[in-house]
Amino acid sequence: MRYKNFATLFFLSAILFLIVPFVAHADFDPNYIIGDAEILDSSAMSLNDIQTFLTNKGSFIATYTVTDPNGNSMTAAQAIYQLSVANGINPKFVLVLLQKEQSLTEDPHPSQSQLDWAAGYGCPDGSGCNDRWRGLWKQINSATLQFRDYMDNPQLYSFKAGQTYTILNTDKPPMIVTPQNLATAALYNYTPHVYNGNYNFWHIWQRYFTQDYLNGSLLQISGDPGVWLIDNGVKRPFLTRSALTSRFDPSRIQLVSKSDLDKYPKGDPIQFAQYAIVRIPSGRIYLLVDNFKRRIVSPLAFKTLGFNPAEIVQVQESDLNSYLDGTVLTENSTYPTGALLQDKKTGGVFWVDQGIKQPLLDASLLKTKFKNNKIIKSTSAELATYTTGDPVRLTDGDIVRTPDSPAVYVIENGLKRAIGSADVFTKLGYKWSNVFMIANTILQLHADGAPVVVNQ
Repeated sequence: MRYKNFATLFFLSAILFLIVPFVAHADFDPNYIIGDAEILDSSAMSLNDIQTFLTNKGSFIATYTVTDPNGNSMTAAQAIYQLSVANGINPKFVLVLLQKEQSLTEDPHPSQSQLDWAAGYGCPDGSGCNDRWRGLWKQINSATLQFRDYMDNPQLYSFKAGQTYTILNTDKPPMIVTPQNLATAALYNYTPHVYNGNYNFWHIWQRYFTQDYLNGSLLQISGDPGVWLIDNGVKRPFLTRSALTSRFDPSRIQLVSKSDLDKYPKGDPIQFAQYAIVRIPSGRIYLLVDNFKRRIVSPLAFKTLGFNPAEIVQVQESDLNSYLDGTVLTENSTYPTGALLQDKKTGGVFWVDQGIKQPLLDASLLKTKFKNNKIIKSTSAELATYTTGDPVRLTDGDIVRTPDSPAVYVIENGLKRAIGSADVFTKLGYKWSNVFMIANTILQLHADGAPVVVNQ
C-alpha cells in the first residue's frame, strides 16, 4: 500500500510510542525482506505456472476476466504474466503482493472492493482510494511499474538501502531499520511499516516460494562464500574450508536464495575438520570423527596410535557440545578413523569402525561413499575379532540411480526419496554430475520415503 502522508504519521506516532527494537518472528529480519534478484526475475513463472498456482490456491481470480485500457479481455493470470514481463517484475512478487494487500491469491469469494484495489495502489492511509487506479489490471500495472521505478531510481524515494530509519508499525512500537538492499527499501517505500505489512509480505513469500531442502543438503547463497549444512531441520555453518572439504564434496553445494536459507533456524557451527585432534582446558584429548568425540585415554595411547602432538588444537569444552561421546581410544585400539578391510581369502570388503565391521554388498560403494579410502588387505582371523554390523548404506545427501532404471533418488534420514522430474531436480540446485550409479542391492537397503517436490 502506498502512503503519501508518511512524515505526518511518523510525527504523531513518535509521540505516542516508545521507539524500541522488536522482532516477532525469530527468523524474520526487517533489514532484509527479499533479494534484489528475486524481485526482478520476470521469467520466474510461465503463464501456465501462474494459472496453476491460482487454481491450486482456490483463488476467485483463477477464473476472473479483466479488461485493459484498450478494451482487450484476458484472464487475471494473463494480466499478471504480461504485466510482470512488460514491467520487469517477478510474477511471484505480484502474487505475494495481491495476497498481502487484499488476500486475492487465496480468497475464493472476494468483495468488489478487494478486486478494485487489488495491490493497494493509490490508497494511502488516512484518505480514500484514487479512482484513477481502480480495477485489477490497473492495480497490477501500476504496482509493477512503481516497484520497477523503486529499483531503477532509488535516489528518488524516501527509503534507501544502507541508511537507517525509524519505521512505523500498525500495532507495535516503531523500530530502527536499515534496509540492506534495494528490494527491501522498495517495500518500505510502498508500505512504510514493519508490522504487519512487510512482515506479512515476508511470511507469505516464505510460505509460497521458498523451498524445503533435505537433511544432508549443502546450501550456499549465490555470491556469498558461506556454506551451510541442513541437519535435522537447522542450518549449520561451516566455519572453515577444511571443516567442509574433509567431510563433503564441495561440488554437491546447492545454490539457493537468501529467503530459502533464512527459513531455517541456525544450529551449532561445524568448525573442526574431520579427524581433528582437540584438547579442552581440563587436559582431555579427543579425536573428532563424524558426530563423535573419541577420548584418547593416555599419552601412551596417543603415541601408539601414531598421532602427532603438533596437530592438537586447543578448544573450549563448549566447542564440543554438538558431539556425542564415541568409544574411547586406548593403545589397543585399531583403525581410529575407520578403515576398509578386505578378506584376502574371500575377497569380501568391510568398513571397520569402533569395533564393528560392516559388509559392502557391492563395489559401487567404493566410488561413492569410500572414493577417498584405500583398501587394506586383512585376514579372516583379524576380521573375526570385530562384531558384524548391518551392511553399509548410503549417506544422507547422496544422489543415486541404478543401471536398470532412470529414476533418481536422494537419501534422507536413511530413506530413498524419488525425485519426480528433471524440473524438480534442477529447481533444487542439484547437479547431474553428482548422480552416482549404484547397484540395486544397495538401493534396496533403503526404505521408500516421500517423493521430493518443490513449492509452487
